[in-house]
Amino acid sequence: MPKFSAIVRSLSLALASLLLVVACSQQPNATAPQSQPLVSATNNWVGYSGHHVAVGKSFFKDEKLNVQDLFFQSNTEQITSFLAGKVDLAWLTSGDAIQIVAKDPTVKIIYLVDYSNGADGILGRDIKTPQDAKGKTVGREDILFEKILLAAYLQKAGLTEKDVVIKNLAAADAAAAFGAKRVDMAVSYEPYLTKAAKQGGGEVVFSTKGTNLIADVVIARDRLIQSRKTDLQAYFRAVDKAVKLLNANDPEAFKISGAKLGISGDEVKEQLQGAKLFDLEGNQTVAFNKADPNSLIGNLELTAKAAYEFKIVPQPLKIDSLYDDSIVKSMS
Repeated sequence: MPKFSAIVRSLSLALASLLLVVACSQQPNATAPQSQPLVSATNNWVGYSGHHVAVGKSFFKDEKLNVQDLFFQSNTEQITSFLAGKVDLAWLTSGDAIQIVAKDPTVKIIYLVDYSNGADGILGRDIKTPQDAKGKTVGREDILFEKILLAAYLQKAGLTEKDVVIKNLAAADAAAAFGAKRVDMAVSYEPYLTKAAKQGGGEVVFSTKGTNLIADVVIARDRLIQSRKTDLQAYFRAVDKAVKLLNANDPEAFKISGAKLGISGDEVKEQLQGAKLFDLEGNQTVAFNKADPNSLIGNLELTAKAAYEFKIVPQPLKIDSLYDDSIVKSMS
């Protein structure tokens, strides 16, 4: 941060400087020049490979952008760091983003990263239609996106969670319980889903394939969006290059992401088959297009409604207040 140094002038400028330091301690680099780092945080979801490849291929450096890469093993730690003002950009699920916006309305979703495209699903044994789920025992973690997935399936038969018996189990534990036939149904995701279906004598009765039920997004605060527009444009140009490589099945890109995630490039390729990555064009034409049924807006409407109904947020949220598409719209 620049330092400023007559008695009245010194005192007034010292006070202004102090206030600026305090503000920046809460929102890092919100008014920083382009030479300052842009702090970007991800966790270990394979859908965030676009960021990892952009780092590994030096695409951010090519854009003359100083990006500080933070990697978290859990989204809880990542969210805590963002709310503490230690992160500029965070890659998270739209459900996590909505809960953050409920705490800090200055936060906006500015980019659509991906949709789960079959990587998340519901296991069932002797479940032929959603109506068959009535009265069954379901292993499901008490988190928003799993609640949404189960609700989307049950509502096909006019059912709700009140019509089933819920066991609060993390995704891996829910899959294991299904495999051991301790629950009739389970909400989980790959790499547990397919294996547990075979072990438990069942099948995947519902998944995110071809849907926008579960989305991952990038969030930032208003002040950053307004003050560092050029940096954010450069950031997403770099990410766009990386995503195009991943969507083209570039082996080096898979390898770079795998090194970050602690898995092989082949595993990255396999896991990405269950996710639909969005490039810049997709963000400009689909993501924030209210007329497109596959837009992020539809996901936010569903997710915000569920968050309120499940008492995860204290009051209904206005969908238009959740996102800011000005960055992607400003890019050619």
